[in-house]
Amino acid sequence: MDVKSNTKQATLAVGDKSVNLPVYSGTVGPDVIDISKLYAQTGMFTYDPGFTSTASCQSKITYIDGDAGILQYRGYPIEQLAEKGDFLETCYLLLYGELPTKAQKEDFDRRVTNHTMVHEQITRFFQGFRRDAHPMAVMVASVGALAAFYHDSTDISDPHQRMVASMRMIAKVPTLAAMAFKYNSGQPFVYPLNHLDYASNFLRMCFAVPCEEYKINPVLAKALDTIFILHADHEQNASTSTVRLAGSSGANPFACIAAGIACLWGPAHGGANEAALQMLADIGSVDKIPDFIAKVKDKNSNVRLMGFGHRVYKNYDPRAKIMQQMCHKVLDETGHANDPLLPIALELERIALNDPYFIERKLYPNVDFYSGITLKAMGFPTSMFTVLFAVARTVGWISQWSEMIEDPEQKIGRPRQLFNGATERNYVPLEQRK
Repeated sequence: MDVKSNTKQATLAVGDKSVNLPVYSGTVGPDVIDISKLYAQTGMFTYDPGFTSTASCQSKITYIDGDAGILQYRGYPIEQLAEKGDFLETCYLLLYGELPTKAQKEDFDRRVTNHTMVHEQITRFFQGFRRDAHPMAVMVASVGALAAFYHDSTDISDPHQRMVASMRMIAKVPTLAAMAFKYNSGQPFVYPLNHLDYASNFLRMCFAVPCEEYKINPVLAKALDTIFILHADHEQNASTSTVRLAGSSGANPFACIAAGIACLWGPAHGGANEAALQMLADIGSVDKIPDFIAKVKDKNSNVRLMGFGHRVYKNYDPRAKIMQQMCHKVLDETGHANDPLLPIALELERIALNDPYFIERKLYPNVDFYSGITLKAMGFPTSMFTVLFAVARTVGWISQWSEMIEDPEQKIGRPRQLFNGATERNYVPLEQRK
């Protein structure tokens, strides 16, 4: 559907002057007011900190209705994709817009698998990092460095090179992530195996050692694959917007994804599951929850309820429901069913879903609330949580980047500002200043 075909208008009155602004409708979701010519017509800009009421682009990839708790990739509910599909099928859907046929999926899986190895010289690149370097710092650097190793897929004007770069990143980012994990732990790198599926391959690269055979646990592999699906894309969030903004300048795709990873590193974005896990550890036991809740409700307290509520979702996060079920399966499988953090998490969830204080504020559990516990039970340290988020989100970023490149209306990102600094003043020579 071409939103430009709509003819509705909004009227903005400023003093004794009024201007008509086009109103466009998407296939679903709220209408938008086109203010692209507002400055030319009025000499004014809009002021929208955080861009919370601004649509910066058109997109056909992901739809979210936060009030209804809906998340859809290309029209497919996240619940169906997580239950019936796998991550690479989701990758195909996000990239191409449709679910693959059996032949298309086999070809896509093969293409991704054949790109999982990284250039051998990258191992020497890793040796430049300190052993205690944070894995996210390593990811920002190594993903950005891919442009130096694969410069034959950096021409963004060439559709073939764009697709090759897309395949390379979906395939190689998990390899780099596993290398970052191994490097930090002082263990040798483990090369990928082409006969394994995406999640199983990643688990093996992270946890196998040369001195013994590594057995894939199908429950953990399925759980990780589901986690990847749940985090594959999430509309125009901070890191996705960063990727699009970097890409709007014509930067190569590897640099754009590295920028997205850097943004994701922020604790308000990708680090939320680590913060939720730390909160549970700080509470310590179920009997201390009432005191903790009292502090959360106290306006004079700085205590926050981590893993609850969401910038977009004003209902139960649909990913959290799936993650809750997966969490129990992983805990049972790994012998962590008696994890002392789980009873605390379940009691907090019960309170949040029944206490009027949290209901009125729509502080429902989000996906980060359960993912931290799940990843911890799988053997990942907290420093790797955001790295796993980046592995999953790479396909969303590259899909959004590709869509932006192909959008004829796309311009270089250039937000305006409300300036409130000093007005013009004259330079005073140093010896005359007091």
